Amino acid sequence: MSSPSSDVAAPEVPPVPVTGRALPNGLAAFLVFFSSGAVLVLETVALRLVGPYVGVTLQVTSSVIGIALAAIAYGAWSGGWLADRRDPRGLLAPALVLAGIATAITLPVVRYAGEVLRGGAASAILLLVALAVFVPAALLAAVTPLVVKLQLADLRRTGQVVGRLSGIGTLGGITATLLTGFVLVAALPTTVILLALAISLGLVGIGLGWYLRRQAPSGLPGPARARAALAILGLLGAGLSTIAPNPCDIETAYHCARVVTDPNRPTGRTLLLNSAQHSYVDLADPRHLEYAYTKWIGAVADVAAPAGQRLDALHLGGGGFTVPTYLTATRPGTDNVVFEIDGGLVELGERELGVRPGSGLRTVVGDARMLVAGEPADSRDLVVGDAFGHLVVPWHLATREMAAEIRRVTRPGGVYVQNVIDYPPLRFIRAELATVAAEFSNVALIAPPEALAEQRGSNFLIVASDAPLPLAAVRARLDVVDATVSLLSGADLTDFVGSAMVLTDDYAPVDQLLATA
Repeated sequence: MSSPSSDVAAPEVPPVPVTGRALPNGLAAFLVFFSSGAVLVLETVALRLVGPYVGVTLQVTSSVIGIALAAIAYGAWSGGWLADRRDPRGLLAPALVLAGIATAITLPVVRYAGEVLRGGAASAILLLVALAVFVPAALLAAVTPLVVKLQLADLRRTGQVVGRLSGIGTLGGITATLLTGFVLVAALPTTVILLALAISLGLVGIGLGWYLRRQAPSGLPGPARARAALAILGLLGAGLSTIAPNPCDIETAYHCARVVTDPNRPTGRTLLLNSAQHSYVDLADPRHLEYAYTKWIGAVADVAAPAGQRLDALHLGGGGFTVPTYLTATRPGTDNVVFEIDGGLVELGERELGVRPGSGLRTVVGDARMLVAGEPADSRDLVVGDAFGHLVVPWHLATREMAAEIRRVTRPGGVYVQNVIDYPPLRFIRAELATVAAEFSNVALIAPPEALAEQRGSNFLIVASDAPLPLAAVRARLDVVDATVSLLSGADLTDFVGSAMVLTDDYAPVDQLLATA
């Protein structure tokens, strides 16, 4: 007996017709290039938009990339699905206009939500990043399949059409990534970039709608109420953007920065980076050290050499330049060289924090890891590592290879102090102590006793040297500036470090060690 399939021929399924004429090749290429580039602008700027609230860690970067890719996947799938059921010519302009509105609304949404979701919890990071990226990126990703469907007038050239437009979209993404990273972020605030992008998307969408209506006036105008609703949404997004809370006075290439006057000390200034307190400077008294960890650094510096003796000091990270100005005030003639990656912070320090470059203070803008490699061996009496922030830790400054470079630069008998911020269960500070101890033969730790007991997060100060540390003198000086703080060394420090890993350039999971949950 024959099978049913051998007796009855399968019905021929006709191809789905493409409604209307194809777009001009130049216009099609522009739309794909522009929409794909806009997605990458959003992705790049989103990292800066959420940074003040959840930091710029590996988890945040991974979340931005992952959610952007998810939005692209969903948008491309949805765009393709709609292209097979509706005339793409009637969908392109609304997609661009809606993407512009969503981009405008993103700014106030993230800034209001950021105040609520502030911190490093994984759920907060994912939610805030999704609010920043997903909707506008998904709308923009739908543009390419809509354009592709319109251009497939000749099914014998599908491979060529799809390949060409896919390549153009990729070039748009590459161009936008480089332009944003090298030019836009350095030249413009995040607010300006996002609003300019939103306006550009809206104008392109409106212009495209006008062009397509002229080409096919019968079917594309759309309901007047829908157009009015879109206009109201756009105005609402722009209005909210102007009143949304802004955590920055100044956006540098790396930080969201703000300088605040101390209400209890008229000459006191607090530097906030990414909404977290970073430095404190008294414009009238450079000897004043407000924060506990700066007092600890001052105590170590005070006993590193006889009182008043000048030092050759190297600072990895400038911030508010609190310690360099303290050394200059307490040890006239001290040579301070500061490596600061953020030139905007240097300008801010000179403008608002009383920083005065001169013979005793030289600032070099650049990555400390790269710059320290160019320093002469045995050239510094004191090296101060203060490049780790509240939510931002450059992992390449935390490895054994970096510690080896610092040891090379430090003179025999010189001292290295490193400020580390960590939270229970204190995995990062233990690993960093093990890392520094792998290069320096003498290491001690200054920290509050409740932080050592894993009761709260805190600053920790690592003190290291290739010579025996003057621990008794340091303890005596600490008793003057912060008597409650603990000084760990020897067996007590070994017990605290335990079996913590040594971080290397090949393996330094700093962000994971810092994760509290």
